Amino acid sequence: MLNSILGSSLTLSSFLICTAVSLALGVATALVCMYKSPCTRSFAVTLALLPAVVQCVIMLVNGSIGAGVAVAGAFSLVRFRSAPGTAREIGVLFLGMAIGLATGMGYVTLAALFFVIMAAAMTALTALNFGEKKEAQRLLKVTIPEDLDYDGLLDDLLGQYTKGWTLEKVKTTNMGTLYELHYLVTLESDMASKVFLDAIRCRNGNLPVVCCKVSDKGDTL
Repeated sequence: MLNSILGSSLTLSSFLICTAVSLALGVATALVCMYKSPCTRSFAVTLALLPAVVQCVIMLVNGSIGAGVAVAGAFSLVRFRSAPGTAREIGVLFLGMAIGLATGMGYVTLAALFFVIMAAAMTALTALNFGEKKEAQRLLKVTIPEDLDYDGLLDDLLGQYTKGWTLEKVKTTNMGTLYELHYLVTLESDMASKVFLDAIRCRNGNLPVVCCKVSDKGDTL
């Protein structure tokens, strides 16, 4: 049942079966990826086609060491130009590649079974909000004039409106005339956000203040 459908030589029927299974599982993987998670149209299309592409490459280089080395060298020259992906997107890309590898070697039943298991696990973890932060954790960026001492400047406000906070980074902006303070804060409640920001604006002379959610990519700071 889990054996490869490919014989000693590649036939048209086996190629079409493997390609059809790759496309079907690729589309299903894209649908699972979009479940309760934002996904761009281009990424969804790429994810749907990825297993079939990988499958075709594996079929072409199967049994040929020279061709395999040549294809590996060609793929190493290609740069994936896009916005940095989240951990979820990287995971489903690897899932698509694994499906393509399985179908490329003729293990279509194994590929379908593997997809069902992984899709069920991904859907269940997403529905259960696995790994989601329970507290209102935010990134706070406060701009202050260079003549203000940032050390302890907002400690009283942070102690009043947040459960906890850390000063992650300090950098200069506007040719060194301003400081930008980057805090990681846990708010007492979402309702206190506006009052908190208004208090900071009074302290920093109404210069820009940014309060945003923590990014999954970890690069917001």
